[in-house]
Amino acid sequence: MKRFFLLIIALWEQRFKLYFFAALIGALTGVLIFYPVYDFIFFYESEGTSEDIQVQITTALVYVYNQLKTSLMGGTPAKTVFLGQVGAVFGLIIAFIYELLHWRLQRIGRLSSELSVNLHTLIMQGEGPSVEFKSSLRWDLEQNRVNRALETVVLKTLAGYLNSSIGGTLLIGVSDSGQIIGLEKDYKSLKRQDQDGFEQAIITAISTQLGADLCQYVKVLFHVVNGKHVCRLIVLASPRPVFLNQGNTPKFYLRTGGGTRDLNIQEAVEFIAHRWKR
Repeated sequence: MKRFFLLIIALWEQRFKLYFFAALIGALTGVLIFYPVYDFIFFYESEGTSEDIQVQITTALVYVYNQLKTSLMGGTPAKTVFLGQVGAVFGLIIAFIYELLHWRLQRIGRLSSELSVNLHTLIMQGEGPSVEFKSSLRWDLEQNRVNRALETVVLKTLAGYLNSSIGGTLLIGVSDSGQIIGLEKDYKSLKRQDQDGFEQAIITAISTQLGADLCQYVKVLFHVVNGKHVCRLIVLASPRPVFLNQGNTPKFYLRTGGGTRDLNIQEAVEFIAHRWKR
């Protein structure tokens, strides 16, 4: 549990920095930009009397300069603090919008890139850092029975891809050698024995074991090759660290090379600090 809290702290330290600096820059913007703009408009509309527009603007700018100088010297604390707060809120809103757009644009780009690659090309490439094959989700081909431990193996891979900076693709129904096994055995182990039931089983496993918010980062597709079904999971990089709960111990998995491994506490903290750095 101590390990889990250390990892969470490492993440929030990075998020705190993002929003702290956004608020700070926003506050400075409020004082150095909003303040002069407000005074300029106020003076131009209420005090400008000259018919010469150039004279009005020049007079307004002199007024703005004097007001800003007075503000920076502490002469108008209430007004300065108020506009600084307005700027800070503005900065926080911009930071939030940035985060939201950043992850959505990344998601769209990743999906577009993956969907442009057909299934046969993926299988021919073989397993690697961003592609892995699994023969089944829960049906043990060797023991010829349901083995729920296989689900955990799939979830480890998904967690590893979610934690990576580029995501990855997992094909279920394909052997390590690239042979199409199909999902028919898996279908028979489900209450609803079809593609919808299989997708529901995957989404449920992700939701309960990794986090319901992460389902949107796993795109589920199905292909039919020579009458056999293959499930293609396109996994996007997660906006937060992903932990897989095994027993009472949350573990942090990462895709490295052609495999997925459990990082120790020091590795995980360092990786999180770098991966989710803002």
